[in-house]
Amino acid sequence: MAAVLAALLASAALSAPAAADAPSLKGKRIGISVAGTEHYWDLKAYRGQIDEVNRLGGIPIALDGGRKDSQQIAQLQMLIAQKPDAIIEQLGTVSVLEPWLKKIREAGIPLFTVDTASPSSINVTTSDNFYIGEQLALKLVNDLHGEGNILVFNGFYGVPVIAMRYDQLREVLKWYPKIKIIQPELRDVIPNTVQDAYSQVSKLLNMYPKGTVQAIWAAWDVPQIGATQAVDAARRSEIKTYAVDGSPDFVAPVKNPQSSAAAVVAQQPYLIGKTAVDNVARYLAGERTLPPATYVPSILVSKDNAAEAQKTLGQAGAK
Repeated sequence: MAAVLAALLASAALSAPAAADAPSLKGKRIGISVAGTEHYWDLKAYRGQIDEVNRLGGIPIALDGGRKDSQQIAQLQMLIAQKPDAIIEQLGTVSVLEPWLKKIREAGIPLFTVDTASPSSINVTTSDNFYIGEQLALKLVNDLHGEGNILVFNGFYGVPVIAMRYDQLREVLKWYPKIKIIQPELRDVIPNTVQDAYSQVSKLLNMYPKGTVQAIWAAWDVPQIGATQAVDAARRSEIKTYAVDGSPDFVAPVKNPQSSAAAVVAQQPYLIGKTAVDNVARYLAGERTLPPATYVPSILVSKDNAAEAQKTLGQAGAK
């Protein structure tokens, strides 16, 4: 199993060139704008960018939007005024941010993005979220043997990667009509994501007796931490939870045979952040053949491979 996981991650070389190949950024100022850093994925990708700019000799201008659209927009305005050599923008509500991303390009500043699909971006570095959504949906369908009722968190459809994963779930379920999404869908929130999900799911478990719910799906794994805790506290072992990202706090329950956490598609956020900076370095060095998207591989983690996946993902110290 370890060899299989290693081979999967080695395939990153096909789409994410090795960091050692990246040109110097000596003297270059690189703006980094992130929607927020309270989530493991967000923080790791943010750190990957800052560390790689420093490693390549550049000067990072790193700004955290604190999960407030108005704050991130103000920070983007400030970056435009400072005219750095390039700007990398990570996540956020694309419908709100797009006018300002367009202004970055209009100002003549090269724009790169992390997990933000934007027509203004030269290149987005991300995971293949279409494939992630399909993988997770098919794992759920197979575990349920094509039949059952599921609860779905759908609070952030305005974030492109979330929408991609959700849409793929819906596409897969078209072919499995015996699997039904319980309405209304759940709304995950920020902040207090874990606590809110725990409360929502606990209430619903009281409404839906044993045998009426088979799974819970979320497009990221922070709400599933709370949902899984609620399911386990209620001793509803017939319900399984499924998520995306691979935060240590969710991979660990997947590893635990007693937990309802069934699977998570784990990404490599630090490598995603590093790769975005490497793409910036290549562009500033004169390379104009970058693809519109660079995909960094992910791993489907289940009970069967969670222990090895923790090692591969650098979470070997996790319980």
